[in-house]
Amino acid sequence: MRTAVLAAAMSTPVVRPAIALFPTGKIVNPQIDVFTEFTVVPPSEAYEELIQEAAEEYGVDPALVRAVMQAESAFHPYAVSRAGAEGLMQLMPDLAGEMGVTDAFDPRQNIMGGVRYLKHLLDNHDGDLDLTLASYNAGPGNVARYGGVPPFRETRNYVRTIKAILARAKRSANAD
Repeated sequence: MRTAVLAAAMSTPVVRPAIALFPTGKIVNPQIDVFTEFTVVPPSEAYEELIQEAAEEYGVDPALVRAVMQAESAFHPYAVSRAGAEGLMQLMPDLAGEMGVTDAFDPRQNIMGGVRYLKHLLDNHDGDLDLTLASYNAGPGNVARYGGVPPFRETRNYVRTIKAILARAKRSANAD
């Protein structure tokens, strides 16, 4: 039997017609008569290996990656925004293509592409977190146009939210 990880956030919105979840801790696919054991983990932990891999490859703080994922999609790999951003890191289709992502709903591709873009923004803003986050949310063109964090309520809240998530993570890590 194979062991799989099932993120709790995926269980509600994702419908897989030929697969049934049973409280016994098994996924049953009647088409191929296979039982697969799974472990339910909190969504914030489901992608930890991928977060670590991407963070190491691009030299980005894994806590920042986690915070962006939490704010963007609440760790839901099939999230789609009203604007059309897709996946865990909420990549717009054109940006996803620029970052080498061919399937924005594939967690590995999405995380690698999103972290690659975060690294690009961090480099372009000399490590300035506020400008990096504002660029991730509103686009680098808007940050350049306004000479800083744009006066958009959504963007200002986004920057505050991610910085608050990072501060909580730091306090939690220090408490351990």
